[in-house]
Amino acid sequence: MGGDFGPRSIVQASLACLSATPSLHLTLVGQPSLLEELIASQSAVDRARLNVVPAAEVIAMDEKPSQALRGKLDSSMRVALELLRDGKVQACVSAGNTGALMALSRYVLKTLPGIDRPAMVAAIPTQRGYCQLLDLGANVDCSAEHLLQFAVMGSVAAETLGIVRPRVALLNIGTEDIKGNQQVKLAATLLQNARGLNYIGFVEGDGLYRGEADVVVCDGFVGNILLKSSEGLATMIAARIEALFKQSLASRMVGALALPLMRRLQADLAPARHNGASFLGLQGIVVKSHGSAGVQGFQSAIQRALIEIQENLPERLHGRLEDLLL
Repeated sequence: MGGDFGPRSIVQASLACLSATPSLHLTLVGQPSLLEELIASQSAVDRARLNVVPAAEVIAMDEKPSQALRGKLDSSMRVALELLRDGKVQACVSAGNTGALMALSRYVLKTLPGIDRPAMVAAIPTQRGYCQLLDLGANVDCSAEHLLQFAVMGSVAAETLGIVRPRVALLNIGTEDIKGNQQVKLAATLLQNARGLNYIGFVEGDGLYRGEADVVVCDGFVGNILLKSSEGLATMIAARIEALFKQSLASRMVGALALPLMRRLQADLAPARHNGASFLGLQGIVVKSHGSAGVQGFQSAIQRALIEIQENLPERLHGRLEDLLL
């Protein structure tokens, strides 16, 4: 029921995913009359693989997490997480209030042993492929111990994507040991001494995009700003290039020749393609979609949840955390 576009785009994305993945079953949680109306407006819906579970309340995008936690026991977000806790679904995907989703996830699902706080992680395009960046906003203030936990969880997440001995780095204002605040310096010491972790040191923002690390760790304040800035930059560059190609007849001719390559690049870098940040460290799979994501973006979030189900990510995390943290 959340997100900037509400259930309309979420229902469309869900139906598209059902069509593309025959083994998939989805449960939509929210106001049944509205959801059924949206489903009925679509053709060729396989209702055997689509279920609607009622929830009377909706958490507003600007609502305080504490209010959502205590005051809305029948919210669509809470009911969805309870379905996950009770084993009736295998993952929860939401485009709703991030703070509320984090608070409710911690309360309903609990964290894995050895983890104090879950972290949000997403794949960031680089020159060499992708980098797993965390935390993206779930934890604005972090201790050095939290950054260590994030590093371990990010490393395991990268391993599930097929990366052998993922290179783990701390995001910093320089690569020298003397650079950074006390929190980052303390975290660097902890990561250097962590058994089985391929820690390579500090990385700067430009190094992240050059693909110098497979996992980059930072607190949620820095990570969220970096993520939003990256999305805005990608959109701005695409708009600038398109405007340049329209300036004159000659530029339009060049643009026509370059159009296939530009479309491919735009598709590779489109924020919608990489939408979906995982909450690592929970006893269950929770994926947060960007609130402004449209149909394609929410499809990407569902696909991320599918990958984590197939890789049984919480169980893999649990096993590795015992080796690296406990």
